[in-house]
Amino acid sequence: MTNLNPQTLIDDLDSILDQERQALVKGDLTKLGGLMTRKESLISDLNAVTDLEREALSQVQDKVSRNQVLLDSAMEGIRAVSARMAELRRVRKGLDVYDQSGRKTRFNTRGSMSLEKRA
Repeated sequence: MTNLNPQTLIDDLDSILDQERQALVKGDLTKLGGLMTRKESLISDLNAVTDLEREALSQVQDKVSRNQVLLDSAMEGIRAVSARMAELRRVRKGLDVYDQSGRKTRFNTRGSMSLEKRA
């Protein structure tokens, strides 16, 4: 364990949680890895403190919960983009359509693969 007092550890964790929130709000996901490492280290140090009062951690607990909601939203967005890109790759290979009797037919796409943006 480090020689820092518990309040210093809590203050450092509070600062990291603020930085994490800023990175999430800005969409700067590259910063999250380094912040996560520092956050885990501080939490490990805090877990080793035996005389820590629950009230001292209430503010950082709120920030942890807030950041978790942001992380979940970011992951949901990444999954949505991934699904959309997979769908675009599938359509690029060809288009499946069904006739009146329910038979599936594939139309292969050829030529230029450019997307048209419409208003």
